[in-house]
Amino acid sequence: MTVAANPNAEAETLNANLASLDLAERLSLVAGLGGRVVFTTSLGIEDQVITAEIGNHRLPIDVVTLQTGRLFPETLALIDETEKQYDLHISRYEPEQADIDAYAAKYGLNGFYESVEARHACCGVRKLKPLARALAGATIWITGLRRGQSANRAETPFAEYDAERHLLKVNPLADWHLDVIKAYVADNGVPINPLHARGYPSIVTIKAPCSIRTFVTRRPCAASWSFSCRSRARVRSGRAMNWPSGPSS
Repeated sequence: MTVAANPNAEAETLNANLASLDLAERLSLVAGLGGRVVFTTSLGIEDQVITAEIGNHRLPIDVVTLQTGRLFPETLALIDETEKQYDLHISRYEPEQADIDAYAAKYGLNGFYESVEARHACCGVRKLKPLARALAGATIWITGLRRGQSANRAETPFAEYDAERHLLKVNPLADWHLDVIKAYVADNGVPINPLHARGYPSIVTIKAPCSIRTFVTRRPCAASWSFSCRSRARVRSGRAMNWPSGPSS
């Protein structure tokens, strides 16, 4: 697959074509477009459903995750379990040690607790730079984004052109509701992170404000960045905190 003369038009066409298909058909269509197709998983419940379909149908899609160095032990165990169950390899992309050292020298190793600036810098070192390496050479990027995850994602398309990364971004679960995802998991024996049952709607990193347990009855905060969540939350250490607000990522 080569970059189209009008990639936005190509994305619109793909978006329309994916709408009427089931998940397996969506992934198969995308995998057949050619080029390097990458699925980035955080091992959350949505991502596990996509990984199951990739593995069950032996699709030529690279499954990758960001090994930030601060993953929950439960997440690390789930990576191994998922690889074994679906007979596939999940590539781990880690931050560079030089970047971690530079961050620690400026903010302190756990400086992300202190300010929005430090949180964004941590994200850059542990997530964005590894993500750039994971997507290098890719023509299509598959994610687990859903419209029901947050108000900001209510208009999530099945396909869109990512001008920053110069690739097509595909969201095959865009129209799936959480109850449908849970039913799929139950019916198909999909392994999921036990932290979901403990109140974590999003599983990202340990000892950082990216993953929180919610004790509110409203829709869970958008999938990762708890600095955007103004509801009171409790981190895994058990400390109740009100995180400073900041822009969504």
